Amino acid sequence: MAASVAGCFFFFFFFAVVLATASSGGSAALVEHTFIVSQMKLNHLCNDTLVTVVNGQLPGPAIEVTEGDSLVVHVVNKSPHGVTIHWHGVKQQLNCWADGAGMITQCPIQPNKNFTYRFDVAGQEGTLWWHAHVTSLRVTVHGALIIRPRSGPDSYPFPKPDKEIPIVIGVTEDNYVLEVELGKTYLLRIVNAALHPQYYFKIAGHTFTVVAVDANYVKPYMTDTIVIAAGETVDVLVVAAAAPTGGRYYMVALGIMSLGPLTKTPVFISRGVMSYTANASGKGTSDDTGPIMVPEMPDYRDETMSFYFHGNLTSLRPVPVPGNIDERLLIAVDTGRLCRQGSVPSPPAYCMVTRMNNISFQLPTTTSLLQAYYKKDITMITSLRDFPSRPPPRIVFNRGYTSRGVSVWRVRYNTTVEVVLQGPPTPASYSNPMHLHGHDFFILAQGLGRYNAEKDVYAYNLVDPPVRNMALVPMYGWTVIRFVTTNPGVWFLHCHLAQHVSSGMAMAFVVENGPTTDTTLPPPPADYPSCDDPDDKVGYE
Repeated sequence: MAASVAGCFFFFFFFAVVLATASSGGSAALVEHTFIVSQMKLNHLCNDTLVTVVNGQLPGPAIEVTEGDSLVVHVVNKSPHGVTIHWHGVKQQLNCWADGAGMITQCPIQPNKNFTYRFDVAGQEGTLWWHAHVTSLRVTVHGALIIRPRSGPDSYPFPKPDKEIPIVIGVTEDNYVLEVELGKTYLLRIVNAALHPQYYFKIAGHTFTVVAVDANYVKPYMTDTIVIAAGETVDVLVVAAAAPTGGRYYMVALGIMSLGPLTKTPVFISRGVMSYTANASGKGTSDDTGPIMVPEMPDYRDETMSFYFHGNLTSLRPVPVPGNIDERLLIAVDTGRLCRQGSVPSPPAYCMVTRMNNISFQLPTTTSLLQAYYKKDITMITSLRDFPSRPPPRIVFNRGYTSRGVSVWRVRYNTTVEVVLQGPPTPASYSNPMHLHGHDFFILAQGLGRYNAEKDVYAYNLVDPPVRNMALVPMYGWTVIRFVTTNPGVWFLHCHLAQHVSSGMAMAFVVENGPTTDTTLPPPPADYPSCDDPDDKVGYE
């Protein structure tokens, strides 16, 4: 279960806890939690490190709700850092104030201060998650968010599992053992909370049936390898169907090493063990003295399997794809050079940054984007830039100088937007898991090379495209998404790799109010964190 770095063993594994599949149903409930954000010592890379956690847990508490419930989370910040909590994948309809994106929708909750997030979890079922959205605190401030159907587990559109097990990749854990019984079915709710890589996930001697991604059901897809990028969630069924003689089976999560940009990350290999216990008939016990079966893993440098895994997903309950496109964006996501002194110097007086359409995103410094927009004074934001609908002509990927700015795309309510996300179609390429706050979207197509509007439109899946909140832009290629702006507010679009978003691979959609009260963003909550205090402007992720 370990990868060796500089002679020291460390564990970059998953946390799991068994959840009972109890019946749901009944009227909507108010689910209330208190998050105490503080610091604790963690032995990491053979050294004691002070880390920020929630409720003294790593990962933080798993939240369980039923579709239609209202969730109230009191955040008490006893850490030395400003913090926000983002409810990753929750649509926050008419409630952008609770999205939790630092300096985008709110100022951070300062040390020794509190803030209460209040929102409804409506129209969504499956696995989502929550995490800090300030600097790199996400590495230890995160947890699962499980949304069960209102009618109970018997209404799952797949065989009812005997047990549910959330698995959060990106947490230190040593010698984890998952005990299973022969013949039983397990629903693994997998979250990739890691800051950097995609992961291949396999269990020796077992296959998976993928049933949902990003809290949206997909047509059952059988595979022996799960591919999950940073920020994504995947729900899979696995049947404990190994030989009755018993045995033990490694569960392996292997980090995929992309080629760039900026710096390379170490290869993370994590291992746990699936072990059989006796079932009701006394059969199936593992032999703890025997060898542990090891799965054959893909090459950690090869993203081919990732491309096909994501391309094979289709919606189980397809809804009509909007056909009349009002706004089209072609967004190039790559790297560029940023002058340190504001003028083109001779090397090395520049730094490498990430960018979208040749603008490297920077945070507002005096107030959150949402607050400025709500006060009808968004122009007060220093370095505000209109996000261009296309990259500059004759752009050269990963080369040339760029500029910084708070880049926003303003769009009317109920607008159909199609976005082509183009990664570097060059040898020095890399994949980018892009996350849109406040909306789900259709993933219509993906491909390799440069996007060709005349040719590639014929590859669109307009029948049963998957619906997601994450879109993986493949290495050397592109991805097309489409969505309708039915949620007024300010919504962040960014790469979910920590190094990419912190260096500028982001922009924001400003969605205007609709014509009625029911399509207008309400006022902020009374305890909305203020930026009046200069200390309330702590970075973001």
